[in-house]
Amino acid sequence: MRRPAFLCSASIESFPGEFAYRGKEDTRATRMSSSQIPTDLSYGSGGLSGTSATSSAASATSALSPIAILTPTSASTLYASPDSANQPFFGAKSEPEDGDGLSSGGSITATPSYAEPVKKKQKRNKPTLSCYECVERKTKCDRGRPHCLACIKRQTECKYAHVANLLEETSRSATNGRRMTKPPKKKVTMSGMKTTIPSITDRGTLNGRIASRGSVAPSTGLLSNVSLSHPTASNVFGIGSEHPFANYWTCEGGLPEVVGVLPEKLQADILLNQYFECVDPVYPMIDRHTFYLEYEHFWSLRDHEKTDAAFVGLLFIMMALGTQFVSTTSPKDRKQTSEFYASAGNQALRMSSYLNTASLRSVQAMVLVGYFLINDHHASDGWAFSGLLLRQAYAMGLHRDPNIVMPNASDFEKQQRRKLWQAVLVQDTFLTVLLSLPPNATHTDVKVDDFVDDSANFGDSNATDIAYIRGTWMLANLVQETISSPRSLDVPICSTQRQKSKLVADFRAVYRSFPDVFRSWDQESIAQLACNNKRIVRQTLFLSSNYYHNLMLVHASESPDVPVNVRATLEAAHEAITSFFVLFNLFDAEARVWWVFHHRAFLEALCIGSVLREAGRDPATADQFLRDPLFARARADITRMVQVLKIMADGEEGSDDARTRVTVLGEFL
Repeated sequence: MRRPAFLCSASIESFPGEFAYRGKEDTRATRMSSSQIPTDLSYGSGGLSGTSATSSAASATSALSPIAILTPTSASTLYASPDSANQPFFGAKSEPEDGDGLSSGGSITATPSYAEPVKKKQKRNKPTLSCYECVERKTKCDRGRPHCLACIKRQTECKYAHVANLLEETSRSATNGRRMTKPPKKKVTMSGMKTTIPSITDRGTLNGRIASRGSVAPSTGLLSNVSLSHPTASNVFGIGSEHPFANYWTCEGGLPEVVGVLPEKLQADILLNQYFECVDPVYPMIDRHTFYLEYEHFWSLRDHEKTDAAFVGLLFIMMALGTQFVSTTSPKDRKQTSEFYASAGNQALRMSSYLNTASLRSVQAMVLVGYFLINDHHASDGWAFSGLLLRQAYAMGLHRDPNIVMPNASDFEKQQRRKLWQAVLVQDTFLTVLLSLPPNATHTDVKVDDFVDDSANFGDSNATDIAYIRGTWMLANLVQETISSPRSLDVPICSTQRQKSKLVADFRAVYRSFPDVFRSWDQESIAQLACNNKRIVRQTLFLSSNYYHNLMLVHASESPDVPVNVRATLEAAHEAITSFFVLFNLFDAEARVWWVFHHRAFLEALCIGSVLREAGRDPATADQFLRDPLFARARADITRMVQVLKIMADGEEGSDDARTRVTVLGEFL
């Protein structure tokens, strides 16, 4: 008698009144080993012998559940040959004792083996082109070589699959090694109009009066709503049409001519004190202790011995910024005096040949020149000057880890280089967000974690400043990677809801890393804090404004698959604009000077107005628009912003920009 052959399969066909178990179609049939064959089953010519079959069935019933009862008809379906179309097998197949055919008659009761089917993972139909690290983290990868920007910023190893490298080499050779990021093609609707801008913050600033430049995002209407796309030479951003540095200098005067216009030391002391009071808390890149040591030494020298042109340039720029925040003179006098000092600082930098001889002092001066120009309503010049700044910072190697490029430098010098690179990065990132232009400070291996508090080695250092610098640094890294680049190309910030949720979680993680003093505040507590620690108040308001403004952009971003999160957008915009209102209440004069702050607040008011207008048009939200306290608070925010702008526009020397913006926001009311 032949040994019966038992075949096991991961699939059971379903029959009427029976249990059905199905596996994958590609599950292979496997033959059972001899140890798996039930020893208490015996076969006769007519099937199973009565006694052994009964005991076997009872045994199987107690051991395995559920039981599949197979009829001869159904068994013939299951007992197909292994060679027939690779069909799955299951159960026991009896062979006749004489070997001349199948046994006849009788039903068969078999004990199946219910092994869990092994599910095969579905393979991708196309190769993975992103690096392994971005795939694992499920983050956006720009597929840069040899390292993507995400891995550079995370300080992680960047590796690609072999096929991805082959495709990259092929595409590069086909385009002569050039890569270009392209926005998606604009779809044209039936009416011939292009699809809407991918963010409600950038849409419809004023009923079709959006000015045109390389990007359609709204910085246009926010810069006095001036057209920016003239065929002839024109101001890039519509403000500050005259040259930023008046020419007071002769060809032969040189550096002594600049040194000769220095104010008295007492006056310089007052202006520098104003700088460290108002500007340094927001941009703390200059070590106060070491600066004043060099400053006192400078004044001890005779005029012909004052030959450090970079330091002279830095000194004048700091006095120019300090003059902008002096409140004891008229606005006209402040403007003329500050512009004169800025011109002297620029001339001193020219005498230092700062374009081909960079130093820490010259780069520090260039960072401050950018902020001075923006505050002085020369955004066009400030943007252009920031390009020079980035080139010089790269040339100096500030974007590189000091432990790599300067291993023998002192800890203090390494810390100063990190601090200066952070200042360059922050200025570039948040200026590009406001102007919807591409970021430039994109390549660096300087680690935020290396910037630590060590007062013993780092001079005039304190824990709050270190935490503030680290917080703005981490926020700038995240904003540059996820917001700046997409907005500069009018590409949606988030293409899927999952990506949007992940990005919001990333922003909240950065916010949680801020010290409690920067997070746990309200208008009453911060007003009390302003009585004894104005430095922390300024840092708190600037950091909160920056964080919530960018969070607002994320919530307001939309794509075909991701709608605007209306409530979250209004919540974030309210928190951001409240920071400006508090600054205006506590430091009225400073709020007028800081262009980046009140420009951000205007953007937030525009965003709120756009959301309210869209909600009012939608029948589904019309009732909510009238009754919801959130919408009422949003309208109050716009009203409050108009009131502040009217104060800034009041008088003969009021701001023209403020007057234009009052008209703009008035349309939402």
